[in-house]
Amino acid sequence: MAEIFQGYVEKIVFRNKENGYTVLGLAADNDEITCVGTFSYINEGDFIEVRGEVIAHAVYGEQVKVESYSIKEPEDNLSIERYLGSGAIKGLGPGLAGRIVRKFGKDTFQVIENQTERLAEVKGISMRMAQEIGIQFEEKKEMRNAMIFLQQYGISLAFSVKIVETYGQSLYEIIKQNPYKLAEDISGIGFRLADDIAARVGVMTDSDYRVKAGILHVLTQAGNNGHVYLPKERMFSLAKELLGVEDDKIEHQLMDMVMEKKIVIKQAQEEERIYSSAYYYTELNVARMLLDLNIPYTILREEIEKRLLSFQKYHKIELDEMQKSAVIEAARNGVLVVTGGPGTGKTTTINALIRFFESEGMDILLAAPTGRAAKRMSETTGYEAQTIHRLLEISGGKEGSDRGTHFERNETNPLETDVIIIDEMSMVDISLMCFLLKAIVAGTRLILVGDVNQLPSVGPGNVLRDIIDSKAFPVVKLTKIFRQAAESDIIVNAHKINAGQSIVMDNKSKDFFLLQRDNANVIINVMLQLITQKLPKYVDATPYDIQVLTPMRKGELGVDRLNQVLQQYLNPPSEDKTERETSQGLFREGDKVMQIKNNYQIEWEIRNDRGFQLNSGTGVFNGDCGIVREINTFAETLTVEFEEGKTVQYGFAMLDELELAYAVTIHKSQGSEYPAVVMPLLSGPRMLFNRNLLYTAVTRAKKCVTIVGKKDTVEMMIANESDLRRFSSLDLQIESMYEPAIGE
Repeated sequence: MAEIFQGYVEKIVFRNKENGYTVLGLAADNDEITCVGTFSYINEGDFIEVRGEVIAHAVYGEQVKVESYSIKEPEDNLSIERYLGSGAIKGLGPGLAGRIVRKFGKDTFQVIENQTERLAEVKGISMRMAQEIGIQFEEKKEMRNAMIFLQQYGISLAFSVKIVETYGQSLYEIIKQNPYKLAEDISGIGFRLADDIAARVGVMTDSDYRVKAGILHVLTQAGNNGHVYLPKERMFSLAKELLGVEDDKIEHQLMDMVMEKKIVIKQAQEEERIYSSAYYYTELNVARMLLDLNIPYTILREEIEKRLLSFQKYHKIELDEMQKSAVIEAARNGVLVVTGGPGTGKTTTINALIRFFESEGMDILLAAPTGRAAKRMSETTGYEAQTIHRLLEISGGKEGSDRGTHFERNETNPLETDVIIIDEMSMVDISLMCFLLKAIVAGTRLILVGDVNQLPSVGPGNVLRDIIDSKAFPVVKLTKIFRQAAESDIIVNAHKINAGQSIVMDNKSKDFFLLQRDNANVIINVMLQLITQKLPKYVDATPYDIQVLTPMRKGELGVDRLNQVLQQYLNPPSEDKTERETSQGLFREGDKVMQIKNNYQIEWEIRNDRGFQLNSGTGVFNGDCGIVREINTFAETLTVEFEEGKTVQYGFAMLDELELAYAVTIHKSQGSEYPAVVMPLLSGPRMLFNRNLLYTAVTRAKKCVTIVGKKDTVEMMIANESDLRRFSSLDLQIESMYEPAIGE
């Protein structure tokens, strides 16, 4: 049964800044009561009334589970004194608070608000200090009023704080006139939330503000789907569907948005293209910076071949003609692309490039887009490789700093090296490429290595393919499958799939199998047997190391359902394992999870077995995988241990950044390598069941690929070349700037 308690907040024990969940000590009737619940805005010293049920917690004892609360003006001198002396007003301690209340009594707040100068009548308070007290008191009141105002529009506590910090007192006018400005200015507030607020405020559905915001939202969503621009017809179609307005309303706003520099419209290849300004100029800058780096070095080819011959004898290695060509082109050019499928010697080529430039006395830096890819690069070369983010020294921005997330390495603080080699280039999107190029000075050789037939980056752009298609840079294509690689059916079949050729699926292979099944539930049962019983011994790995890859998120064999089933069998419920239910699903201690968005500011640390911190930093990135080590329901935190022992603590409000990873989409598996891959392939949308996707999935496996499903589906995917078109134009941007030297 609910009871009512009044008192002042003596101590805030715990507060989750994201969702307002708070544990506090309430001084009421000469007793301290522990209260737990969600408080949108609260300070130590506040006089509040709470309504809630008294419960007995098994660990923390008796406490009030708060259902509702209200902040009240303190009604007696003691409560006023406690509020002022609580630290809520900086510089005002218990001693000064007592003297103020003894001087003004119950009129204290009225004096602070309306006669601030009178505070100087109190011993120890100067006129300047009196004014500062008045300003802080007013700010606290304004903050409280603003938070209450924002709550009525369904805005969460975390966003409310961001809105107040961004706009101050102008927030009232912005909310009432143009809530869509929130989506432009505040990270995390998208069009949908702004549109919901606008509907509550009463903004018309054909408002200029709404149409412009809708157009930007469509372009932003296109970026999330990998596109740098949209053809005009497609953009109009999506905007009409979103906004429910006619073409003329959209057309009317386009030129205004061009004038406001929010979008760029370009005519190219018989279509009108609409870009968000950010992506257009990012592509433009990448094109310019790549061409600036592409300096030809006047070294005779014969001289390099002579050095290369000596180099091969010394290191006792033999390179084929294309691998030699890669070293020669790297020595003679500022930018080089090396591309090839599995087993074609990309790693050997990288090693040859490293040792050749090292023998020339040059400094070399190695990097890859993901932690897994960087780790593999280190293992295969014997040299330290980093993620591109770490190479550029990402900083999440310290609290209180006026700098947000940024890279310390940039045009004013470039990387100091002679050669930079980037592996897994197919994963690099246009934004990361731009940041990388800003940190490279002309005179530094840049070597880009990757498989152009892999799926393109999760982020916007098609960087590797566009650079190759521009024909402005030397490209070495490795095509020869080396003898050892040719013994692997994974590699042989990957090349056949890429060429559109049929593959043998008679299960006589040692590393490539097809188990014919035509029922989704039977397929799941077979996969469970493979993961828990057969494959761990076969590939010398744990069930957690074996990865289920699927083309789809939804459906009977999509990521969402498979993760629920696999969680139940690989990490079943237990009294020893704490759980947390979220809108996305259930997390349990011991679960395998994946980070699904870049978070540059979140902190991580590495500790040894004795609990001493060995290293720390910021940033967890899209695709990083780890294990849930602890769920603390009292502190409302979930701790994940990622690769290399990095532990990260997530507030419950941040759990939308994680998802179960027993099964992942093939797209999300880019850059990763697993001992064994299991693929359920029954049926699905033609646009997903294509050659490119199958090729990418097969090349993720190191020791074994097992397809469970229909042979016809595999053959259909091999025959289906129609991968989704990605709207990018880096190749055209490069071509428009590129002027080959006379005689080329």
